[in-house]
Amino acid sequence: MPRIAILATLSAALSAAVAAAVALAPAVPADASEAPRTSLRLTLTYPGHDASGTRSVTLRCDPAGGSHPRAAPACAELRRAGGRLVHDPDGRVCTAQYSPVVAQARGSWRGTPVSFRSQFGNDCVMHSRTGTVFSF
Repeated sequence: MPRIAILATLSAALSAAVAAAVALAPAVPADASEAPRTSLRLTLTYPGHDASGTRSVTLRCDPAGGSHPRAAPACAELRRAGGRLVHDPDGRVCTAQYSPVVAQARGSWRGTPVSFRSQFGNDCVMHSRTGTVFSF
């Protein structure tokens, strides 16, 4: 086989290998700022109270921040739960006192839109089901 034909064959094989490696490489953002972010507006409303009974904070994750007073633990809980805002009760004992609270979240969890609203019988029940996410 002539030398030129061997070089052409090797060059074509190398090009095919590089093309395959590029095609099979995972799509990873060039830097972390391109990764989907979490930004949630969390609101607690106490029906039956006046407007001053409404509180809101922002929660950002990756990195943890916003106006949430316990952003790092709240983000860690959301990560462990795969972004779910409500989980099974944590086992704490709550009174049966009825003092309703409405928890709401709007925004995005790692790029996925979030629109959440749930009413709980009282703060204790809410914290038992939501952990530190709605602890503000």
